Order: sequence, then C-alpha cells, then structure tokens
Amino acid sequence: MVDLVGLHKHFILEHLGEGEVAVDFTMGNGNDTLFLSRTVGATGKVYAFDIQSEALESTEAHLVAEGAPKNYTLICASHHRVKEFVKEPIKAGMFNLGYLPRSGKKTVTTMRETTMPAVEAAIELLAPDGALIIAIYPGHEEGALEGDMLREYFKTLSRFQICASEFHILNSPTSPYFFLVEKTPRTTPYTGK
Repeated sequence: MVDLVGLHKHFILEHLGEGEVAVDFTMGNGNDTLFLSRTVGATGKVYAFDIQSEALESTEAHLVAEGAPKNYTLICASHHRVKEFVKEPIKAGMFNLGYLPRSGKKTVTTMRETTMPAVEAAIELLAPDGALIIAIYPGHEEGALEGDMLREYFKTLSRFQICASEFHILNSPTSPYFFLVEKTPRTTPYTGK
C-alpha cells in the first residue's frame, strides 16, 4: 500500500533544501518540525506554530532528543497569524490539520475559520518553486469540512501561478489524504509587505 506520509515528504524534498526557510503550520508533537529542521540544516530556518503550550513542550523535547539543529522557532499562536512572525519567503510549509495526536483533547482541533486564512497566507509567503503539503483527516466532521473547503478554494487559483493536486486512497473515503500546492517558478516572491 502507498505510504502517504512518505509520499508527502518526498514532495517537500523536491522543493526544500539546505539553508532555506520552512514553516510547520500545525506543530503537534513536532514530527514535521523535525523533518523540516533536518532538511534545511544548520543554515536554514524553521518556524513552527501551535495554539497548545503542551505541543510546544512536546516538540521542544522531541527536537532536543533527536539532536535537531537549533534552527527552529516554536511559536504558541494560531497558524493564521503566520505573517506576524514570518517576514520572508518560505520554500515549504506543512499542515497536518486535525487535533493534537495522543493528547486526548479531540475537541481542540483546527477549524475552517483559521485554516483558510492560514492557507491563504502560506500561499502568499511561498517562494517561487515552493510547495505546501496539507494533510486532511476526513474521519471527523471538521476535518471533512476543511478538506471540502480547501478543495473548492484551490479550484479558483490561477494554474499559471499555482498547481494544486490532491492525493488520496479512492476506496477508503475516511482515510487521511493530502493536497500538494506548488507555486510556479515564474511568480513574484513575497517581499514582506
């Protein structure tokens, strides 16, 4: 069976390299933060967002235990506020929508009201030839609604600036899936304005 997590990391590696800037928009327990940190190396930067202080604590412990380069900034704020903290173009961003894994708090979840402005900001920050991965968990109601909302939004974007793709298992409708959003190489980079 296809490994969707491995596949989405493969797509990020096609766009992100040493010394570049990346954002983990939904830090959780820090697995994507660690992946991004190792990918950009000591000369790169990673910003990671979560609204739960326990996510920051868990991520910091995970990064230290795994010997990640100290190239990351952990931010206790909603991902829709990304442009308050990130003032430069990014080459990659990762969203794992849903709730904090293994927390037991399934009532604290990403919501459409903040996910949409976060994704819009991420696309604006995305450098030419940059990529976003957005993992969707349709097994719970808000996750299914987030996926539907984003699918409709991506259909409205100019294919000359953005290529949006969807990857899912066709005969397992409640399995996680992801969107890959790539900015074309000829777009104008973000200038922080």
